[in-house]
Amino acid sequence: MTASTAVDVVLALPGRTWRVALDWRAGMTVAAAVRASGLADVCAREAGEPPTLGVFGRKVGGDHVLAPGDRVELYRALTVDPRARRRARAGTRGE
Repeated sequence: MTASTAVDVVLALPGRTWRVALDWRAGMTVAAAVRASGLADVCAREAGEPPTLGVFGRKVGGDHVLAPGDRVELYRALTVDPRARRRARAGTRGE
């Protein structure tokens, strides 16, 4: 499999990252790639929720048609709002 004829499906959780390379087929959708990778089940088991889907950092639906070389990403919900975390850190500095 070369980069031009493959699609990667990735999931990153605290302490562990999964990457599954699949053969690209014309008309392959994000949902089909996620199903073929088995990572939706891993995400549900490890994060306790269905993932949000994206391609190269851009949120997409399951019906999005993939191009050769695309990277499908499974996103989990944030546990802490990054803005609230920054505000809390800024409030504790210099005291």
